[in-house]
Amino acid sequence: MVKLDPREFSSDIDNRYWPMRPSTRWIYRETDGQGGEQRVVVIVERRTKRVANGVEARVVHDVVTERGRAAEITDDYYAQDVEGNVWYLGEATATYQHGRRVSTEGSFEAGVDGAQAGIVMPAHPRVGMRYRQERYEGHAEDRAKIVSLDERVRVPLRRFRHTLMTLETSPLEPDVLEAKFYARGVGVVLALDLSGGADRERLVRVTGGGRTTRG
Repeated sequence: MVKLDPREFSSDIDNRYWPMRPSTRWIYRETDGQGGEQRVVVIVERRTKRVANGVEARVVHDVVTERGRAAEITDDYYAQDVEGNVWYLGEATATYQHGRRVSTEGSFEAGVDGAQAGIVMPAHPRVGMRYRQERYEGHAEDRAKIVSLDERVRVPLRRFRHTLMTLETSPLEPDVLEAKFYARGVGVVLALDLSGGADRERLVRVTGGGRTTRG
C-alpha cells in the first residue's frame, strides 16, 4: 500500500525529463502499420484537482482525434514530491466511436476503491530502475523500467540526443511491450510498439509554457 503525505507534494512539476508547465501543448502524430493516423494533443491545464488521497494534482488534458473526430479524451492527474519524483494519481478517460462515448475503462483515482498512485518519472533516473506507474487492480497496472539514458531519436520536430528510454508493460496485457523516449526539458518525444506491431507516436510540435518549438 502506497501512503502519500499531501504536504510533500506540489502541482508545480519541473522534473527535467518531463516538465509540465501550465499552458504547455505537445502535438503528436500516431501511425500504425495499416496506414491509420491519429493526432494527439496534450495540454497542461492551469487548473488542479485534489484527488481522493488528498494530493493536489496538475490536470493534463489529452485528446486523440482520427479524421477530425474524437477517439479518446482523457484528464490525467500528476504531482511532484519534494524529492522531484513525478507521480501519476489517476485519470478520467473515455473512448468514442462515431461521436458517441463507448467506454471509460482504465479510469481511476488514487484513494478510490483501493487505487494507488505510482511514479511516472523518477527524480534521479538510473539504468535498471523499475517502478510501478499506477495500481488499480484489474484496470490500470502499468509498470516501467529504465533501459538507457543516452538514446538518439529523430521525430518530425527534430533530432534529440541523450534521451531517456523506458520499456513499459502491464500484467493486464502481457503480450504488449512499449518503448518511450523522454528528452530533457521537453518530455515524451517518441513512443513505439515493440510487440510486433508498427504503432508509432512522434512529437511534431511543442508550444506554450514559455516556449515555441516546431518541426
